[in-house]
Amino acid sequence: MYFDQLPRTVQTRLFTTMPDEFRRKGIVSTWADANKRGIPVDSFIEGPAFDGAGHLYIVDIPFGRIFRISPQGEWTRVVEYDGEPNGLKFHPDGRILVADYRNGLLVLDPVAGSITPLLGRRNSESFKGINDIAISSSGDIYFTDQGQTGLHDPTGRVYRLSTAGRLDCLLSNVPSPNGLAFSPDETVLFVAATRDNTVWRVPLMRDGSVAKVGRFCTMFGISGPDGLAMDEAGRLFVAHASLGRVFVFDRTGECVAIIKSCAGITCTNIAFGGPDRRQLFVTESETGSVMVAEMDVPGLPLPRSSAYC
Repeated sequence: MYFDQLPRTVQTRLFTTMPDEFRRKGIVSTWADANKRGIPVDSFIEGPAFDGAGHLYIVDIPFGRIFRISPQGEWTRVVEYDGEPNGLKFHPDGRILVADYRNGLLVLDPVAGSITPLLGRRNSESFKGINDIAISSSGDIYFTDQGQTGLHDPTGRVYRLSTAGRLDCLLSNVPSPNGLAFSPDETVLFVAATRDNTVWRVPLMRDGSVAKVGRFCTMFGISGPDGLAMDEAGRLFVAHASLGRVFVFDRTGECVAIIKSCAGITCTNIAFGGPDRRQLFVTESETGSVMVAEMDVPGLPLPRSSAYC
């Protein structure tokens, strides 16, 4: 791809939309009060992740719900609880981890339909409001602590919780840290800084620290980059929460493809799925829809559980 060539455009198609029976129409939520200027929303889906049987799990932030969607697009409510789940990932040990804005890191048991706490505070201090998760091949848990940070208050954090239980704060100056993704060799962590409208590149040093953090790519819009994903070619996929697009950047930071929404403009998160991981699934939160696009390169394999097939 040369700089005088335009990025390739890819169109999505609708995979499934939240059934009416699950929509909470006209109900005011505390989440909407803070994030939607008090305008009621009937749902706000996020956090897509696949289990080993090809079922897609997603969260509904304002109403504390987690759903499982079958390969045929059928919805099942797994749990509803007093919280605001934002991100969801499968751990290599089989646990389903949930980043809950109000309650911290949680563990979901989809068989029992229960939620239990994993990490609620750091040194007795509450988190600002955690947002999303990435899990390394070793099992270390990386998560963003976004709260209501932004350019006016660039104090969002990125944490690592090791398998030994040690919690390290890697970054403490991010304006609205959001989605996370590793490079294929896990030597770099990419962090979406939503209100900075950038993605930060965070080199992970051998001693566990970070150094020479920089901006990998810059975007524009009312909101900014949200969920991230990586393919086997090392291309970074960035869902933009106000442009109705997923942008694809190569290893140098050049935009090589644009994936267009067939629904609304609020593309919040992404996950590779399908039998060979060549389908990109996109949560569009304005309409409560999940879209899918066909990709030419498989997504990077992620930990996923087969315990709940």
